Amino acid sequence: MNSSILRKKAVILLSGGLDSATILAMAQQQDYDCYTLSFNYGQRHCAEIAAAQRIAEHFAVCDHKVIHLNLDCIGGSALTDAGIAVPITGLTSEIPVTYVPARNTVFLALALGWAEVLGARDIFIGVNAMDYSGYPDCRPAFIRQFEQLANVATKAGVMGESFHIHAPLLHWHKHEIIRHGVQLGVNYALTVSCYQANEQGEACGQCDACRLRRDGFAQAQVVDPTRYV
Repeated sequence: MNSSILRKKAVILLSGGLDSATILAMAQQQDYDCYTLSFNYGQRHCAEIAAAQRIAEHFAVCDHKVIHLNLDCIGGSALTDAGIAVPITGLTSEIPVTYVPARNTVFLALALGWAEVLGARDIFIGVNAMDYSGYPDCRPAFIRQFEQLANVATKAGVMGESFHIHAPLLHWHKHEIIRHGVQLGVNYALTVSCYQANEQGEACGQCDACRLRRDGFAQAQVVDPTRYV
């Protein structure tokens, strides 16, 4: 039997942000052969795509793909519609306008397709239900339901080769993620989290993503390597 068949493979959703870089490091620590997947989906900037490429190269992943989508065609989010301003007033109890309709559902579906082609049965996603912006597709219920879907919607799944959706950061606070990532050797200077970073990858320092990131580094007592405008 070909020994390569016995190696564990995983598809990692790699946005270029802090959380996704951390889960990539976690997957490698667990001895997975990592295949990273990013999306140019019509978001406000491409700095995170460049960041994802840097991170993939840093971790020497097996393969890194960037899939082009046009979620900006349907809009409905401050991240895909230039006519909707990115909020800078801080988190509220409401789902913010930075929520992108069906984004994680679409991303996981494409990751599932690639995983089936690769013979991988593990998919990692860096969603977080603690320090987050209230997105419905970052909750435990969503992850559970998608995993069930994966196992009835694929040839591999119905033949008994179960897929597993790993969301290891689901119940972690941002400072816990950062501390763990530092222990794993993650270089957070490579990452971009800002919703409206400029072409050089410099962060605005005012959006929800920037606030969560900055507070996380402060609480972790780790120097924040973010480049701000």
